[in-house]
Amino acid sequence: MKFKITLTALALFNLASLALYAQSDTKNLYIDVHHLGGGKVTYDAVATAHKKDLAVEKKYHVEFIKFWVDEKRGNVYCLSSAPDTAAIVKTHGEAHGLLPDQILRVTPGMQASIIQGKDFYLDIHNLGAGKVTAADVAGAHQKDLAVQDKHGVNFINYWVDERSGTVVCLSQAPDSAAVIATHKEAHGLLPNQIMKVQPGQ
Repeated sequence: MKFKITLTALALFNLASLALYAQSDTKNLYIDVHHLGGGKVTYDAVATAHKKDLAVEKKYHVEFIKFWVDEKRGNVYCLSSAPDTAAIVKTHGEAHGLLPDQILRVTPGMQASIIQGKDFYLDIHNLGAGKVTAADVAGAHQKDLAVQDKHGVNFINYWVDERSGTVVCLSQAPDSAAVIATHKEAHGLLPNQIMKVQPGQ
């Protein structure tokens, strides 16, 4: 009888441990931002740092998905899934020591196809904490899609951080003016920043 009780207790303990592990390994989507300064970063240097991230990411249950580099301004944007922001900081810290200046917890839109041969742009909308929802951005994005061909733009995806009110849009376009013109005609919400970027993964 005592043996049966011990086995039952052990089974319950194992189930509780598995449940706790599953909770701790829950993934969220993040974009972390590094502002390194104009002329202080190259795409090749970021690609090398990214490989170092990939080498240690599993230790912290992180999965780095994509990155974008704005060499002109020295900005790097990394998209990852992770249990929390601390896991991302620990991965970057161990991999190469380049810690992010900002981490956004984001909700993604629907991925569209990439057109070969077009330049990539990231545009950032800082709308203010509590002033935007994922549903709002989904509606605005549909309006962008309705007029993008007129301006030669291909919106690939977007990410929303409702907490900070930040929206990040990824597109392909002939130039930054075409992206701005599309947003202006579609819904009038113009970005605070727009930059030409090189993508990597």
